[in-house]
Amino acid sequence: MDTITALIAGEKVASGGAPIAIIDPATDTLVAELPEADDATVDRAVLAARRAFDDGSWRFMPVEARQAVLRRCAELIEASADTLADIECTNTGLPLAQIRGRSVLRAADNFRFFADYIGQATGRLYEQHPDYLTMVRREPVGVAALISPWNSPIALGSMKVASAIAFGNSCVLKPSEQAPLGISKLVELLGEAGLPEGVVNLVNGRGATTGDRLIRHPEVDLVSFTGGTPTGRVIMRTAGELLKPAEVELGGKSANIIFDDADFEAALDGALLGIFTNNGQQCLAGSRILVQRGIADRFIEAFVERARRIKVGDPRDPATVIGPMVSQRHMQHVLSFVPGSAAEGELLTGGCRAGDTGAYVEPTLVRAADRDARLFQEEIFGPFAALMVFDTDDEAYALANHSRFGLVSYVWSQSLQRIMTAQERIQAGTVWCNTPMMRELRAPFGGWKESGIGGDGGLECEAFYTRAKTVSIPRRPLQLRKLGA
Repeated sequence: MDTITALIAGEKVASGGAPIAIIDPATDTLVAELPEADDATVDRAVLAARRAFDDGSWRFMPVEARQAVLRRCAELIEASADTLADIECTNTGLPLAQIRGRSVLRAADNFRFFADYIGQATGRLYEQHPDYLTMVRREPVGVAALISPWNSPIALGSMKVASAIAFGNSCVLKPSEQAPLGISKLVELLGEAGLPEGVVNLVNGRGATTGDRLIRHPEVDLVSFTGGTPTGRVIMRTAGELLKPAEVELGGKSANIIFDDADFEAALDGALLGIFTNNGQQCLAGSRILVQRGIADRFIEAFVERARRIKVGDPRDPATVIGPMVSQRHMQHVLSFVPGSAAEGELLTGGCRAGDTGAYVEPTLVRAADRDARLFQEEIFGPFAALMVFDTDDEAYALANHSRFGLVSYVWSQSLQRIMTAQERIQAGTVWCNTPMMRELRAPFGGWKESGIGGDGGLECEAFYTRAKTVSIPRRPLQLRKLGA
């Protein structure tokens, strides 16, 4: 059994707080203890980040040298892909093949992307004034508090670190207390890439204690959070009171609209991928499936048949598609949405725990009774889809937009006119058309409504992790008034 420590300025630090148990959700066994970072440990981490920033060895490093370090980070991640995937699998229950083939590679891509981006970043120059040249520079903000989620720790945590440090900031990363193991190993690897001490630091603990202390620390300049909407509200309120910039990517209840002229097999494949990959534990899951009436019976029959054949089980088995939920508590949360009566909805498949050991849930599809049903409105965050049938295009858009969330949406149609209308009418930060989820790192990714404020992406991260400085310089000697002469 491992004991996870804080990592501060390249040194493992024993935190003074009470230990938090880390359970393998596939076997219900204790695999690690996480000593919660106490106030002294958080202070030490933040001050290490502050010294690294003020020292300037990272932020003033030539861009080419900083790019080389970021690319070395990517190489180290790829070289340790098997180890990282194994640790993440143990901690989260996500299928090993999905972690190895997607999450870890995405982590390496994050560092490479921002290495490329900073090599092309530009300033602005205004020449309109006859006597002055005015340039606008962007400079790093300072110390970033980064709080990452448990559902894809390495992929999403690495995005925060890569984007924060690429622009010259230093950071303190706090992973979710439910899934700290992979992130801890990742931060260890980054220490071998040539980053100056203190640029990347790690503390562990719960959000209400360690996270709150981190956000409130007077030497923290900005906050980035990915996680649940209730926690996001608290973080935005706290950061706002302290006048600290904050960006939050929060929950989702994304609509997957399947029109009657869709490529049926592609839409079926996409709907299954959209809700059942990553154990269904992703904010961008297509968890509300909207199917046009003309193909609804055929679609439901095919979806149910395919869902029943999906392998649920050992996340290390290459054939496994759905592993355990992250915890027994979360498994019970997911199962609490199974309808108990026709007034809530009709269970079409699944709805039960799978097996007697581990936090496994059968792939589940429920036909919602109406658009206000709890299972159609609240984020379930598991392999659990809610389905409704619609008649007209306008009805589909009304159903899709009848949500307090607005993270992503999916549209399936072979009509270009329908696609163009849908992407205009849907209230979401990202609309994927005739494709399951994909991530273009150059484009913004962020939510509307209660799905968040701000977002990731090249320009978006530059805008958040840097601040503008305007510098005006005379073109020629000035003839100034001589007051008091």
